[in-house]
Amino acid sequence: MPVPGQQQGRPGRDQGRHQIDGDHRRAPLTATGTPVRVVPAGTTLGAYARHPATATGAGPQGGDTVEDTEPRNTEPKAAEAAAADGAQPSPEPKKRKRLRRTRRIALAVLLVLLVPLLTAETALRINYTGDPADGTYTRNRDAIWLGHAWVDGRKKDTDLTTLARDLRTTGIRDLYVHTGPMEHDGTLPKSLYPRARWLVDAVHRELPGVRVQAFLGDVLATESPDGMRLEKAATRAAVVDSARQVLDVGYDGVHLDLEPLHSGDRNYLSLLDDVRAVTRARDAQLSVAAHQIDPLPGFHSFWGTVAGHPKWWSQAFFGQVARRVDQIAVMSYDTMQPLESLYGGYVAQQTSLALEATPPTTHLLMGLPFYHENRFGHWNHAETVAAAVRGVRLGLSRTDADRERFGVAAYIDFAATDEDWASYRDGWVR
Repeated sequence: MPVPGQQQGRPGRDQGRHQIDGDHRRAPLTATGTPVRVVPAGTTLGAYARHPATATGAGPQGGDTVEDTEPRNTEPKAAEAAAADGAQPSPEPKKRKRLRRTRRIALAVLLVLLVPLLTAETALRINYTGDPADGTYTRNRDAIWLGHAWVDGRKKDTDLTTLARDLRTTGIRDLYVHTGPMEHDGTLPKSLYPRARWLVDAVHRELPGVRVQAFLGDVLATESPDGMRLEKAATRAAVVDSARQVLDVGYDGVHLDLEPLHSGDRNYLSLLDDVRAVTRARDAQLSVAAHQIDPLPGFHSFWGTVAGHPKWWSQAFFGQVARRVDQIAVMSYDTMQPLESLYGGYVAQQTSLALEATPPTTHLLMGLPFYHENRFGHWNHAETVAAAVRGVRLGLSRTDADRERFGVAAYIDFAATDEDWASYRDGWVR
């Protein structure tokens, strides 16, 4: 904000009084020590009549002398003198005005941005308060994403034995095993998953009732020139063929994760329809990893404009996707929330929005962050499994506490800690 200028103190009135020594009059002095001009009686005051002192009636009358005790503004005369010499007036006053105006504009913009943000964050904090309803625990329909090591030969029988032992005490019934990535043209090299059949058979043997789905993903060319282009019919057809390919291996389903996928993408919906026809014919599952839902209506459009990355989906588009699949897993992490309470409130909100948009015939899962990073989009101290589980339970309690086809999905096995597993079991499995 502009800093007010300092006011100079006014001298005492006694310093400006004139003194009389007989018939000889000494010129009165001003505060600065300069002589005061005296106006004889009867003299037309002219410009003096406009002096503040005479304007208020406090000035001299008739033959009295006028004490010029007020500081004079010499800037106009200085400017005139400078102009006469061919010099330009100083631009400093204009610069100061522009600086003040710029500061005011910057403050206004800052307030416009901060007030809605602080309001939204306060709402999230309030959303994290209260107690979850009784019975809002696992329905034994949870899932976990597994890394590529399970199908490329790095994992062995001993690893599978350990995994089976750990999963028996959870509600996990679906494994999304990374089997891709697909090529940008939609094809899937078979060399990527030489041990897939071993994994499927071992899980079926050690964990009866647990399904193994092929996690197929790729980067879309929606925000960069490189990536998969769903607008190409040939690419979509190749993805459908890749789905058939993994089902032939013995997988129980296909799990698609294509990012960044913008809200309203009709080509993606068309792809889901085509893949669903294949999975239904095989009595297999079609599941997808889904973006988060707009925390405010139209927020994905706003964020796409200011950041070039429309991270969220509209709730309507989320519903369109959910009606085309058997399972939809919300990636409810990487939320940019700086505090655990704000993250938990955000997950509660996302859970409610997803429940509202997902038909009860579709299995809805909310993601849990079983990984640990510190960057702008994900703060490890804020995005905890404990906060996510509590947020899920709060959202479920407020929206549809009895929803049967509901669960949580942990991302990802190789980064999970004992604390993550304990928070999941203590808060959700019971």
